[in-house]
Amino acid sequence: MAVAAKSRTVVEPSAQFDLSGHSRSPVRSVALSTLSDAQTLVYLGTQSGTLLLLQVVAAASSSTPTDAPPPPSSALGGGGGGGGGSVSFLRSAAVARESPVDSVHVLAEIGKVLVLSDGCLFLIDSLLAQPAKKVPPFKGISAVARRFRAGGATGGSDLSDYSANASDNPSAGSRFLQKLGSGIRANGVKVKEAEQSRQQPEGSYDFAIVIGKRLVIADFSAVSESLVVLREMQCVEGVKAMVWLDDSIMVGTHSGYILFSCITGQSGVIFSLPDVASLPRLKLLQREWKVLLLVDNVGVIVDSYGQPAGGSLVFRRGLESVAEVPSYVMVVKDGKMDVYHKKSGSCIQTLLFAGEGVGPCFVADEENANGNLVVVASPSKVCCYRKVPSEEQIKDLLRKKSFNEAISLVEELESEGEMSKDMLSFVHAQVGFLLLFDLHFEQAVNHFLQSEIMQPSEVFPFIMRDPNRWSLLVPRNRYWGLHPPPAPLEDVVDNGLAVIQRAIFLRKAGVETSVDHNFLLSPPNRADLLEAAIKSMIRYLEVSRKKDLTSSVKEGVDTLLMYLYRALNSVDKMEELASSENSCVVEELENLLDDSGHLRTLAFLYASKGMSSKALAIWRVLARNYTSSIRRESASDNELQNRSSDTLNARETAASEASNILEESSDQNLVLQHFGWLADINQVLAVKVLTSEKREKQLAPSEVLAAIDLKKVEIRQRYLQWLIEDQDSDDTHFHTMYAISLAKSALESYERESMYGEHDVGNIGEKSTYDSGSNSIFESPVRERLQIFLESSDLYDPLQVLELIENSELWLEKAILYRKLGQETLVLQILALKLEDSEAAEQYCAEIGRPDAYMQLLDMYLDPHDGKEPMFKAAVRLLHNHGESLDPLQVLETLSPEMPLQLASDTILRMLRARLHHHRQGQIVHNLSRAVDLDARLAILEERSRNVQINDESLCDSCQARLGTKLFAMYPDDTVVCYKCFRRQGESTSVSGRDFKRDVLIKPGWLVTK
Repeated sequence: MAVAAKSRTVVEPSAQFDLSGHSRSPVRSVALSTLSDAQTLVYLGTQSGTLLLLQVVAAASSSTPTDAPPPPSSALGGGGGGGGGSVSFLRSAAVARESPVDSVHVLAEIGKVLVLSDGCLFLIDSLLAQPAKKVPPFKGISAVARRFRAGGATGGSDLSDYSANASDNPSAGSRFLQKLGSGIRANGVKVKEAEQSRQQPEGSYDFAIVIGKRLVIADFSAVSESLVVLREMQCVEGVKAMVWLDDSIMVGTHSGYILFSCITGQSGVIFSLPDVASLPRLKLLQREWKVLLLVDNVGVIVDSYGQPAGGSLVFRRGLESVAEVPSYVMVVKDGKMDVYHKKSGSCIQTLLFAGEGVGPCFVADEENANGNLVVVASPSKVCCYRKVPSEEQIKDLLRKKSFNEAISLVEELESEGEMSKDMLSFVHAQVGFLLLFDLHFEQAVNHFLQSEIMQPSEVFPFIMRDPNRWSLLVPRNRYWGLHPPPAPLEDVVDNGLAVIQRAIFLRKAGVETSVDHNFLLSPPNRADLLEAAIKSMIRYLEVSRKKDLTSSVKEGVDTLLMYLYRALNSVDKMEELASSENSCVVEELENLLDDSGHLRTLAFLYASKGMSSKALAIWRVLARNYTSSIRRESASDNELQNRSSDTLNARETAASEASNILEESSDQNLVLQHFGWLADINQVLAVKVLTSEKREKQLAPSEVLAAIDLKKVEIRQRYLQWLIEDQDSDDTHFHTMYAISLAKSALESYERESMYGEHDVGNIGEKSTYDSGSNSIFESPVRERLQIFLESSDLYDPLQVLELIENSELWLEKAILYRKLGQETLVLQILALKLEDSEAAEQYCAEIGRPDAYMQLLDMYLDPHDGKEPMFKAAVRLLHNHGESLDPLQVLETLSPEMPLQLASDTILRMLRARLHHHRQGQIVHNLSRAVDLDARLAILEERSRNVQINDESLCDSCQARLGTKLFAMYPDDTVVCYKCFRRQGESTSVSGRDFKRDVLIKPGWLVTK
């Protein structure tokens, strides 16, 4: 079934002509010949055998053919114009008396017309100036078809290549003619020889002629104006219609459609017709080079092989004749002409050119594929129609608000190659503007985005009033002028609402309008429309900013996008755009954002443009305002708590954004200017600013240290730590400053611990709850950091630090400092007696490396002084671990009389055993060393006692020369070489390649067996 579609104007009346003054016989056939874009000749064959010639002149030109005589004065008034064109009668010519003109074939290239009438073919000049001449010898012709080639002159096969084969198996009539002599006119028919048929002169045409049950393929020569038979084939009887495309000849009979091959002569049925079917009709569709087969009110499109090519066309009513213009098929019946789309099968347009019962009507088109003229002939008049240009069809659809149909038409034309892709983009843009002014903003932007030629600057006037910075960038492109000039969105909405109100009033008065029916039923709200318009514009600009645009257009897109975000108060979007890479113009936005209170967005914008000073000033103001905003008024405790939490978060955010700017800034004055307030909010961020590696040039340490508030001790310590550890600073001043600062903090921490009863002598692994609170920038306790630094650094002044902590209880720190100063005794006293860390004390003695250090430590354990009891357990531990290094006599002399006998006896016994063990172990080592030395001496003696016997037959193992009385050498592996080879080889490398310095040769002895 045909698909219903909206009606549109595909063809329009161009001119008409009344035939009653020139012929009273009905028209039987119609053919057109195009002379130029403005002139076309129309041939009308009548029932009485007369051929009429009309001239159609388009409105743009009134010229006549150059070789045509001026039209008679009586004919000039006979034509009428329906669409600006004109039709005039030129002349007529009699072809056959009282016999209808069945078909007319225009041979425009040679200026001739071939006419079929009374079963014969007649030839007449194209202007009917000379009488018609019969083309012999055929009679009884029922159908004639001219050959068309899909590929032009190269389409199909060359019949001359097969004419020899055709003459090999001639028919009975052909054999008879050949007997009369090839090339001799016999019974009025010429038969070509093989070599003659291969040379087809210019201006020749191939025709298929049906005579009874014979299908004759003949060539018409413009020179001889005669037909030459190429071959004959067996056909069927009752042929009513015929088309010849490439190598296929399709014929239509009452029983069906049959396909013949002009090359092989084989035939096949395409499909059969029912018994009650109407007359068969064939129409060659020259644009696609397909054939339309008609069965009653159904048209089937097939290719040159008879295979279906696309869907079928179902017509509303039966048909009498069919014609074609690009993309469309026209059928006529009962004074009406229906226009159908080839692909969709939809009836697009219906035109009435005569009343019902007018009689048989015929329609014809131009034979070229791009012809736009269609001529309809009824018994009394001729009507001319021209296809409306595609652009005008699209405009007509747009005026009718049929936007989807317009886009579909353009897409179809673009797929068929009739329109460019740019034209499709052009129409999308035009549809978008029309929808925009119809208040369908989302759909409008959808079409804008599908247009590849539309520039983002074209929507600038809808956002900012002219004149503005980007007014000159807006292309003055009104497209087809179907929409009003661009105006701000507020004006577009207001005007659209006014149109809707007017349409509602007119509707009440019974007047239909083109306003959207939904708007009439439920008029939209201005605020909703404006919000929808802004959101749609935002969507378009967001997509557009990703395209490759010029710098000025980028500036306009981003700046106006910020305008739209601000209109919707989309704070997140504004800040996202301002903080990312953008092309916003600051001068256009700073007053706007400042007045509207969007200071965060303005700060982000300043930062993105490198205006760090202005951005930091805003963040400082915001942080100060957040601080002063916490006031106790009439709010409840919960409200105050929530407000305080939000304010702290806001302050942290302001400080974080400011630190991001300062971390990359190399402007020392700017960094130090804003460092103070940043440190008041978040010390961690302040340290990140000072120690940032992102800046190109680092800050001057002396200036930074001078700028740090003395109360910000941890910031100072962290900065010094960064200088020393990360920047590898070897400045003794910085090392000493850091050590003193840590020592002061350690003293304060120790005092706090003492006050709360949490005194600890300073084990490194313990962490004080008072030293590292929730706001501390360090994770480890201050004493741990002090101890690690004092231990690792050698560049600070230990005397200054020692002077600071000398009277404190920081014993481990003092031990480290005394160690740096080389005060071994004081270090041992602190470790052994103050800290009572025996392991550390013994380890320090091992570092000293002298046995007297252990004796000194033992003395301290046994006589600690200051009223302390002797540390017998520590002394026993020392003797147990390092007693073998001590002199037993000294130990006995040192042991206190008060030491328990059991502890003393055990200690002395272990020492004596260890002493005896070391003595015996030394004897073993001494004897083993003597044995090895004796084995080496014996080996040397054995080597020196070796001898070798050389005779006249002895050869050098290297050069194979006879040794005789020559000097020679022998290697440890018993190889013998002459002295010359010995000097070349060297002392350590033998002939076998073994290097005795690297690969030692070991010979078994009495001690060494391997």
